[in-house]
Amino acid sequence: MFLRIEKGSAVPISRQISSQITALCLSEQLQPGDKLPSVRELARELTVNQNTILRVYEKLTAEGILDKRHGAGTFVADSPPLRQLKEQRELFFDEWQQLVRQGLSLGLTKAELKKMLSAALANDDTPVSSSS
Repeated sequence: MFLRIEKGSAVPISRQISSQITALCLSEQLQPGDKLPSVRELARELTVNQNTILRVYEKLTAEGILDKRHGAGTFVADSPPLRQLKEQRELFFDEWQQLVRQGLSLGLTKAELKKMLSAALANDDTPVSSSS
């Protein structure tokens, strides 16, 4: 399972993890019944506190996205609620708008923001200078 944490982000780490796991489940990159890493394994992989992962798993279990089986681990629920996908997309759009406003307030132009988006979509980790 590939998750990416942006430690400098204004979005709390637990929310980043929760959103990414939810997106993986709803986009069926994680299939119903797939086993997730243990709390300890995922915390070590992401270099975050185990309590952070535990809270994320508990939240997603309460939302019906994950299924915790005593003694066996945490699994993707058999039928994750589809309305979650719509909510996740709306949340993403809100966060995207905030990010764009922040970039504009920092003096970036729309063209520079588009260039940054293109670089991100190309999975290019090279920083894009605002002067280029």
